[in-house]
Amino acid sequence: MEDEGMGSDVEVKEEESWAPEFDDDYLREVEKELTEEEKETRRQDSLALKEKGNSQFKAGEWSEAEHSYTEALVLSPVCYSRERAVLFSNRAAARLHLDLKDQAIADCSRAIELNPDYIRAILRRAELYEKTEKLDEALDDYKMVLDKDPGQQTARQACMRLPQQIHERNEKLKEEMMSKLKDLGNMFLRPFGLSTNNFQVNQDTDTGSYSVNFVQNPNNNNR
Repeated sequence: MEDEGMGSDVEVKEEESWAPEFDDDYLREVEKELTEEEKETRRQDSLALKEKGNSQFKAGEWSEAEHSYTEALVLSPVCYSRERAVLFSNRAAARLHLDLKDQAIADCSRAIELNPDYIRAILRRAELYEKTEKLDEALDDYKMVLDKDPGQQTARQACMRLPQQIHERNEKLKEEMMSKLKDLGNMFLRPFGLSTNNFQVNQDTDTGSYSVNFVQNPNNNNR
């Protein structure tokens, strides 16, 4: 895990589903009442919790690591945005192991908001998007990684692999949609003794436009 780097009076909103539980605006208001020494104390306590979470993560204690990172986020002053970005990214890794993929994606997004150049968080979110079959979003993130680091091989390979996967997925979805439309059309045409086979769709190779022709006896066309 990365090593980059508010007490009892700080509210942490109860999580509903995977909605963000930290209200940064509220936390900033709270921190206005803190001295620099108090902020530094909280920062050091947060860093200690992060190290604890890292050790738990390495030991495969995913739930405990997630809890430690959350506690660290509670303490970490919002002015230390890069350190908070690391905590969100680390918690995302723990949540991935807990099969909390949507929450992990949300954590990566928070990390990227705090540090837009945080390549590890962008790459982690891309991999999570791919695991949840959000291929378009994954490709966008991989491209973002390459923009920031053209030598990143994982992102480069993904940018070569995903376009074909996206095309195949879209073609499959199109086939499924056409099949459903055909079934629906047959349901309406059946009372009239017709079916979608009575309507021949042709595409103009020059313009790409379609024309529909009525076929009286479709079963005779191949004779």
